[in-house]
Amino acid sequence: MNTSLTNGARLLAAGLRALLVLTVVTGIVYPLVVTGVAQALFPGKANGSETEADGKVVGSSLIGQQYNLPLEDGQETPEPDLKWFQGRPANGLGTNSVNTQYDLILSGATNRSADNAELLQWVKEAKAAVVKDNSVPGHPVRPEDVPADAVTSSGSGLDPDISPRYADLQVHRVAERNGLPAERVQRLVDEHTASRTLGFIGEPRVNVLELNIALRDLVAPAAGN
Repeated sequence: MNTSLTNGARLLAAGLRALLVLTVVTGIVYPLVVTGVAQALFPGKANGSETEADGKVVGSSLIGQQYNLPLEDGQETPEPDLKWFQGRPANGLGTNSVNTQYDLILSGATNRSADNAELLQWVKEAKAAVVKDNSVPGHPVRPEDVPADAVTSSGSGLDPDISPRYADLQVHRVAERNGLPAERVQRLVDEHTASRTLGFIGEPRVNVLELNIALRDLVAPAAGN
């Protein structure tokens, strides 16, 4: 009996020592090492790829934002602020119904098939809005000019990038709304167009937040003259 108790106590002590060591290594040492290496080598990415303007964090280059006008009385869906470049639709985003104390945005896809009637209606309405919003005198937009990313949300609903084609489509509207030459706005888009990662991964893209920050900096001097 005493031998059994002794062996049991020995095994329990060994288990507790192993638990303590693993807790320290995997719960303290490893996270500190990984955090330290990340902060030393990739501080921007480790801190959420924050994007700053005028010394303040205004967003992340990894998360898309919406550029809308304030809601008016009786209005449920805000209208886009057409002086800014617009990102992809956010139909995949959900609302927080679990803890309504916090106004959270939930990432997700629409989970609708390509022949879903509601999805087809969304695309049809989105295409009509893109054509209407971006058609300016002398530069009409045709339905066939509208790229897919202008009328569909990404899998997460938070895609921060748009295609160069969609950015180009918005150039004349943005130029007109801000009183700028279209050629200068087009050059701004070209300057903020990123090529494929490593030359072969993904597609060329334009980060909307970074483009709009550059647009604001371009408009400010013009507005002051």
